[in-house]
Amino acid sequence: MASQLRGRFARLVKLFADAGYSGAPLTAVMLTFGWILEIVRGVVGQKTFAVQPKRWIVERTFGWLNRYRRLSKDYEELPETSEVMILIAMTHLMVKRVRK
Repeated sequence: MASQLRGRFARLVKLFADAGYSGAPLTAVMLTFGWILEIVRGVVGQKTFAVQPKRWIVERTFGWLNRYRRLSKDYEELPETSEVMILIAMTHLMVKRVRK
């Protein structure tokens, strides 16, 4: 899997992840490619809801993508087809914003 990533994301420098992704396999990939991994954690001792830094970006993007019917459920058999549908949806969102 990691070998498929080599050279595909030249501009990628830093990755944000929640605590569920802090493990040895992800750390090994970070070291292999020289990426910086930042684990976004909640405030210690907090008992009420609060937006975590950087995490809202991912959640907001998932919300945008779920507005597209084909992406709202797992209809596709091939991951490549899902990838293309995400690219089409994001392109549509960007074109709508440029037109405004």
